[in-house]
Amino acid sequence: MSGRLILLQYAINKYDSENGFKEKLKDTLSAKQIERGIDTLIGTQKVRRIGPDTLQNNVSHTGELPGLPDHLEPLIENL
Repeated sequence: MSGRLILLQYAINKYDSENGFKEKLKDTLSAKQIERGIDTLIGTQKVRRIGPDTLQNNVSHTGELPGLPDHLEPLIENL
């Protein structure tokens, strides 16, 4: 589960549009996994919604993004 959340945080960091990163992640995660991950990140205040289609990592609250595990690096590079 934490790998999915880290992947989502890096995707949010890379794309301005929520629909944009959802489209890029659809081959890696199911729509349900993406939605649950977003809800979890918002609930734990690691991500905040700043518009109808815009999410932002809440680095002012949590500090920097978590470290990226080696097995997720290729996924982030291919997004």
